Amino acid sequence: MSKRITLMLVFIGMITLQSCTVNEVKEGPDKDTISEVFEYSNVNLTNSNDYSRILNFPFAIYPSDMVLVYRLTGLDSNRDVWKLLPETYYYDDGTLNFGYKNDFTRVNAVVELFGYDLPGLNPDFRLNQVFRVVVIPGSFASRTAAFNFEDYEAVVERYQLDEANVIKIQE
Repeated sequence: MSKRITLMLVFIGMITLQSCTVNEVKEGPDKDTISEVFEYSNVNLTNSNDYSRILNFPFAIYPSDMVLVYRLTGLDSNRDVWKLLPETYYYDDGTLNFGYKNDFTRVNAVVELFGYDLPGLNPDFRLNQVFRVVVIPGSFASRTAAFNFEDYEAVVERYQLDEANVIKIQE
């Protein structure tokens, strides 16, 4: 009888100890989940393509991933200046002039130019545009609250993006 009680206690103890786990919370990106950056150059937004362009990803992304689209707007101290879409420009009186917007799927992003006089818009805003698509894994989503994604350099630092790993796609 005492052997049965002892065996029963040992069995219960093993089950109890086996169910104990330790959950580690890691700071920063883990080593097997990385953010991706795709760069599309020579993108033309014209009447012939309805001022819209599909940017096909080199591979499908996960449904949980977050996608940010930036447009190269110039240089500042020899550093690229990137603006997060949507991006809107207004006349001095506050009325809409034009802007850029985007949406995405698991296989592409679409950038679109909108406004009232797109054919008359300075070609610098329509032709030879450069866009960067930043794909942030869904595992980082819980750490995105109260973060300013408009600052491309802050995104690069936070998600440890390496300029050497940017996948360049010629359009």
